[in-house]
Parts: sequence; C-alpha cells; structure tokens
Amino acid sequence: MGRAGAGTGTGGAAVGSGGGGAAAAAAASSVPACRRRRRQKERSEAVGVIGQKGLGGLAPQVEGVLGTLAWLTAPSPTDARLVSEQFSQSPQKLAFYSWYGSTRLFRFRVPPDTVLLRWLLQASQGSGPSCTNVEITVYFRYGAPPVINPLGTSFPDNTSVQPSFLVKMLHGNTSINISHPAPGDWFVAAHLPPSSQKIEVKGFIPTCAYVFQPDMLVVRVVEVSILEPDVPLPQTLLHHPSYLKIFVPEYTQELRLELQGCASNGSLGCPVRLTVGSATLPGNFRKVLTCTGPTQDCRLLLPSPPWGRWLQVTAKSLAGPLVSVAFTAVAALTACRPWSVSFQHLLQNSANQSRNASTGLLPLSPSYQELDRSSGAGDSPFCLRNYPVPREDLDVVSVRFRPLDQVSVQSDMPSVLRLYLNTGMDSGGSLIISLQVNKTAIANNTLVVVCVTAASPFLSFNDSLNCTTAFFQGYPLSLSASSRKTTLVIPYPETDNWYLSLQLVCPESPKECEQALVPVETTLYLVPCLNDCGPYGQCLLLRTHSYLYAGCSCKAGWRGWSCTDNSTAQTVAQQKVATLLLTLSNLLFLAPITVSVHRSHLVEASVYAYTMFFSTFYHACDQPGEAVLCILNYDTLQYCDFLGSGVSIWVTILCMARLKAALKYVLFLLGTLVFAMSLQMDRRAVWNTMGPCLFAIVVMVTMWVYRCGRRRHCYPTSWQRWIFYLLPGISMATMAITIYTSMMTSDNYYYTHSIWHMLLAGSAAFLLPPREQHTDPWACSQKLPCHYEICKNHREELYTVT
Repeated sequence: MGRAGAGTGTGGAAVGSGGGGAAAAAAASSVPACRRRRRQKERSEAVGVIGQKGLGGLAPQVEGVLGTLAWLTAPSPTDARLVSEQFSQSPQKLAFYSWYGSTRLFRFRVPPDTVLLRWLLQASQGSGPSCTNVEITVYFRYGAPPVINPLGTSFPDNTSVQPSFLVKMLHGNTSINISHPAPGDWFVAAHLPPSSQKIEVKGFIPTCAYVFQPDMLVVRVVEVSILEPDVPLPQTLLHHPSYLKIFVPEYTQELRLELQGCASNGSLGCPVRLTVGSATLPGNFRKVLTCTGPTQDCRLLLPSPPWGRWLQVTAKSLAGPLVSVAFTAVAALTACRPWSVSFQHLLQNSANQSRNASTGLLPLSPSYQELDRSSGAGDSPFCLRNYPVPREDLDVVSVRFRPLDQVSVQSDMPSVLRLYLNTGMDSGGSLIISLQVNKTAIANNTLVVVCVTAASPFLSFNDSLNCTTAFFQGYPLSLSASSRKTTLVIPYPETDNWYLSLQLVCPESPKECEQALVPVETTLYLVPCLNDCGPYGQCLLLRTHSYLYAGCSCKAGWRGWSCTDNSTAQTVAQQKVATLLLTLSNLLFLAPITVSVHRSHLVEASVYAYTMFFSTFYHACDQPGEAVLCILNYDTLQYCDFLGSGVSIWVTILCMARLKAALKYVLFLLGTLVFAMSLQMDRRAVWNTMGPCLFAIVVMVTMWVYRCGRRRHCYPTSWQRWIFYLLPGISMATMAITIYTSMMTSDNYYYTHSIWHMLLAGSAAFLLPPREQHTDPWACSQKLPCHYEICKNHREELYTVT
C-alpha cells in the first residue's frame, strides 16, 4: 500500500490510501456493525499503487496522516458530535486517453462542517482474452475539474496550470482519505493509459470493458461552536478535539486568532495544535499552529482571509488522552474600508449601454458592523479602491466582465476588481485576463504589479509581492514600459469569487509614484476554449449529469490543451497531400461506372457515381486547417458517404447473383432502406454494414449453387471468368476489408484509407458480371423503342453466363 498527500504552507492535507482505514473507524460510531465489517473487508482487499505528480516536497507531510487522524482510529468513547454520510454515483466505462473527452468526470458535493472525506474507488474489468491488467489514473481536485496532461504536451503561452493530485491503481478497491476537506464541489476524473493510434472498427474485434465507480464517505460534525469576533470562548480539551468556526465577512483585511489563559491540569504552557482552514487539492494552504511553548498565549495572523464564508478551526490537545487542557479562544477581525467610485458617476458612464448594468454593481457601502464591534472601520483609512465589474452571460460557459469605469492604478492603495465565478457552472471554461497600458502612461522606472486570487484579494503590496493570501497562492503579473501588455489564462478556474488587485510600485524611487496615475485597459472573459481551439481543433461541450465543461479535440497531428502543440503536427504541404490522396483516390470509381454502363448495369452505375461524389467531398470537408472544402453540412456528407459505401457493396454482390430484374431491383431498394435505417442508429457499427452484405453474399452463393446443381457444371462456367475477373476482384475486396479493419492508424489513415477507396472501386469493376447476351453494348438504341415487349423475352436461358 502506498500513501499520497498534498499540502503547502504551514499545514498539509492529511491524505491516506489503501489500508489506512481512518474513515471506517471514524464512522464506526454511527454505522451498524455489519457495515463496519464490510468496510474492514474492503480495506483488507484494497490494492493500488498511489502516485503523485508535481507535488515537490509535499511527500513528507503525508507521514502525518495517522497522527492527524489518530483521534479517529484510537479506541475512545463514542463522539456523539460526528455523523457519517455516504454518496455514490453510477459507474462509468473508462476509455483509453486521447484527449480530455476520454476521461470520465464525477462531481461530488461535500457538505459543510466535514472533518473527514474518504474516497472509495472501485475498478473492475471484464473477462476474456482481450482483458489485461491496465493502470487506471484517477485525479482529484476541489472547485473545478482537474487540469491534466497525460501525453506531456505543451500548454498555450501565458497559461498557468497547477500540478494535479493523482492516484494510480489497478482493478480492485482503493481508498483515499482527506481530513477537514473544503465544503463544496469536488471533482474526480479517471482514464486508462494513452490510447494507441490504431483506428478500431466498432463491433469487429471484442474489446475489454473497464468500469470505474467512486463512492464518497464523509464524517461531519453536527455540533460546532461559533467563535464571534472579540467574544472570548472558553474551551476544554480532553478526549476529543474542539470544533470551532468563525464567519469572515466581506472586506476583512486580517484575521487574528489567539489562545489565552491556556493551561494543562493547572500547569503553565499550552499543548494545543490549532488547525485553521480546509484542505483542497491539488494545493492546500491550511495553517497549523502548535502551541507548545511555556507562554500561556498563542497567536495566529491570517492576512486576507476568504471573504463571505465560514472558516473552520480545530483545536486538538497534545497532552495525552487523560490530561485536560483549558484555554480561551479569541478572534479579532480588522476591517478593510473600500473606496468606491460614486454611483452617479457610474450611471453617467453607462447611460449609453443597452443593458441594465446597475444589477451587477458591488455594494458601495459594506456593513462594517459585521466586521468588528470595536474596530472603528468607519474611522480607518481606505485600504482598497473598488471598481465594480458587472457580469454579462453570453452563452454556456461564456461570460464577459467589463468594468463600468476606466481602471486607474495608484501607489497609495490597490485597485481591486471582483469577478463573479461562483455560480457552480463557470469552472468548465478558461478564464482569460488581459491587461495593457499605453506607452505614454507609464514611466520607465514605474511598475504596475498585479495579483489574481480567489476568495479574497491580495492587499499587501506595500509589504510583500508574493501574491499570497491566507489560503491561496495567487497568480502574479506585472506591467512596465518595456512590457506594456500581459495575459493570464487559467483553465478550469475554481468556483469562487476571483479578485484582480493592481497597484503602482516604484522600486528605485518610491516618491515618484506618489502622484502618478496609470490607466489600465482590461479584457476579462470566461470562454469555453482558448481561441476556440485554433484552426486545427474543435471546441466540444462535454457533460456529466447536469454539469457542463469544454474540451478541445485536435486534428492533423496537433496536440495539447488548446491544440497548440505542433511537435507532431502535419505541415501545410502534408495536409494538402493527404487531402488530395483521400479525394482523388475516389476517381478510381470511374472504372466501375464505365464498366457498369458498358454492361447495361445502369442502376449500379448510378450508385457508384453517388458514392464517388459524396466520398470525395466528405473527405474534402473532413480535413482540418487550410486544405478543407465543405459543400454541405459535415454530418450530411458523412452520412451520405457511409450510405454510398454500404449500398455499393450491396448492389455489386446482388448484381453478381444474376437475379431476375424485378427481384433484383426490389432487393436493391429494400437493402438501401435497411442501410439508411441502420446508419441512422449507429453509422460506425461494423455490423450495420456487414449484416446486409453477408445476407447478399448468402443470396449470391445460393443462386450460384442452384445453377451448379441444375446445369451439372461449375458456375460461372468459364475459367477465364474465374482467373481474370473473380479471383482478382475477391483478392482486392479481401485486402480492402483487411486494411479497413486492422491496419488503419491515425498516422497512416490518409494512405490506408486512400488504398481502401481504390481497392473497393477496383474490386467492383472486376466483380461486375458480363453483359446479358440479348443486350448490345450501351443498349440505348434497342431499349428506347422496345416499350413493354422487353419483358416478355425474360427467360432463364437468357441469364446464362459464358
């Protein structure tokens, strides 16, 4: 069994796997004994290889898993404050990874006051020779789908991607434990190893089904003490931890937590470990304060705590299970007084706009009474300049943010813009932030520093430029005279309010910035895909239950998150050659068209002409990049191409059977209708085409055997017919089927599929039966004046083939 963990800052997320079993022990107080025995059996059978990618020095923090959850596993009296709940989703069939749409995404919602989250991962595989043990990769992330890169491709420029927390497992059961998880949306994504380049024909070769199902078990607290600002809260620790929470209102600049009068059985010192915040993946910034010194007071300062939410605080005794520890918890909030543009000025600037922008304005006068009863926020100086940014929904996962006033940056306080991305449906796109200043607006020795954060803005530019709030590592940007434009792309931003903080800084001479005012042009968008995946990709909207997210499907060898990685891309010349091969190879259908017209098979000729036309223009439309031409809708061209290919094989085989005209044309029509119906159901299923064709082969063989038995001679009777026509035609058809079903890959598709076109057309030209004896070549001069008399001469003898 392995262990995996993630955590940064002063505290890490306690994460365990495999045989850790902390969740089952924690839930033992609230679940029946039979369920506990079942969970113990699951732990004993759990197998898996747990890994992590890009987590750096976080692995040592994993060793604290058992210590962090010791109160859950150690024998102790039942804690009536804990209840357990389990959530499950239907299993899904996994796929080999080729792009983000190959992953299977699960979305869970963790309830508030959860102290332990346990993922129960179950993977199974089918039986059969094609089923082998494959490695399943599972990703976890809080607030948004995980941004993954299994193929090791490059991301677009200016894209910031956090490393993913991942688990690798084989089939069986594996568990992952996370202590004190953040409440809200959690996402689990799973996929098989990268897929091979071979193009599989659906239904032709049996495949193995790999099924994955995650279950979520949570243990939450039903009795939590409320810690109010400046109100002392006495606490006593003995067997169980103490669970507290404090509400952080908007415009809070700093939170101070303090333990006062701490004593252990009357002695001095404070053996208490204080954990503040919730665990998130892949990054975690929980703060852990260990008070083991001789002093009775212990203090923790949190700059820019998350606004408008409850903050979890857990106090645990370090003095042993039989030693009581008493202390008083005190919280103090420092209010941030915002300076906002006047409401009348905003209305004047937006008078020419057609939409009602006032609905998206930020509060102009925050309720300071909620912050701190004694903070005197009304008398404190301003700490930020507030620019309201209305949200304008354009489409699914498509939002535009446009400030109503010109954003100006000064050195006295940061200018803050708030982006509302907290609807729960905004995390499936890409957040694009583009900033620009004019050349004349910024001096050579001045710098506009920018920090993009979630939950709360960064307000400490005067003290530090690390762009870190209490529980979030932000994205730093900068503008200068030499770099007047900067862009930041955040794929799948977390569900939260995002803040853009800007301030003017003069590193060499701070006094020069005191009177400076730099206007900044902002472009703020949430889009499904960056640049719509470019010319070599297609932006597709994906769905898991009611949650929507977007991904790029790349073509022409381009890869990457937004189809910008050209390491394996085709050149324009290669694209043109591929298009010419796939389209001009259809011209070989002129051979069966000419042969069928010469032999008076006019219906067959029309089918071949239909196939040649739509196959040519379908493949001309199917190409990415520059070498593309679409005369009709892509789906229409594809359907007509598939229909023409199937009907061509159908009419060729039935024509070889040499049926009576009435029966032959009836079967032509019925077969075409069957093909149309089956392709509408699933146009890529091989048996939708093979089924009717096999029936046609049975009809042909039956007619040939019937004629052999009636004439006492092999049919067809001529050995030249077998040597020079049937055997070459059958050989070409066999080669075409072999190439189509087992030799096509993504790399050689342009060549193998072109050969398929030529072999299919060539086999039809060879296999078409000779002209009927009573019909002259082209048969036009005789058929026009014959009227109805042509039907009375149709006797069995006329269908003899020489």
